[in-house]
Amino acid sequence: MAILIGCEESQVICGAFRAAGFETYSCDILPTRGNPDWHYQGDIMEVLPLRRWDIAILHPDCTYMAVCNNRQAAKGKFNHHLRLRDIEWTKKLWNLAKAHSLRVALENPASVIFPHLRKIGAVVQYIHPYQHGHMEQKKTGLALHGLPKLTTTNDVYAEMMQLSVAERERVFYMPPGPNRARDRSETYSGISSAVVSQWGRLLHQELRF
Repeated sequence: MAILIGCEESQVICGAFRAAGFETYSCDILPTRGNPDWHYQGDIMEVLPLRRWDIAILHPDCTYMAVCNNRQAAKGKFNHHLRLRDIEWTKKLWNLAKAHSLRVALENPASVIFPHLRKIGAVVQYIHPYQHGHMEQKKTGLALHGLPKLTTTNDVYAEMMQLSVAERERVFYMPPGPNRARDRSETYSGISSAVVSQWGRLLHQELRF
C-alpha cells in the first residue's frame, strides 16, 4: 500500500502513516524537516505519475486562493491573475492525482478552489481543529475522491469557547516571521491522527479480502 502526501515538507501526515505501518512518502519543492529517505524533493506533478498510489493527499499552496486574501486576489484586485493561475494549476493537480490514485484528498483553508473542484466531481467537507482535540478554530476544506468524509474524533468546542479569540484563533493572530507561512499551514496532529485511523482503515480492510 503506497501513500503520497503532496506539498508537505513537515512530514506530519507522512510520519503518522509511517508509524501506523504504511509505506508513505512526502513530496515538496523544499527539503523535508523529517526523514529524507521518505521524501521526494521536487515537482508534485512529476512525482504523482511515478507509480500507482493507494491514497494521494495534497496540500497545494493557498496564498492566492484563500478567501482571507480576497482584498488582494479577488476579481479586480492586483493579484487576481495569480489566483486564476493557481486555480488552473490546482485543477490540473486534482485530475492528475485521480489518474494515478484510487483515492484523493486535497486540503486548503476556506478557499475559492472548492467550487471549481465540486464542478469536476469532488465531494467537499469543512473541518475545524476543535473537532479533533485542539482548542482552536481554523476552517479547513477537504475535496475528496474515493474517500469518506472525516468524522469527529474529539470535540472540544465547548472548552475552546472559554478561551479568548486570540487563543482560539492562534493561527490567524500568528505574528510575522520567516516561518509564519510554513507554521500556519502545518497539519494539526489530531487531524493527521484522524486521517490515518479513518482512511488507513480502508486500506486495512482491503488487505483482508
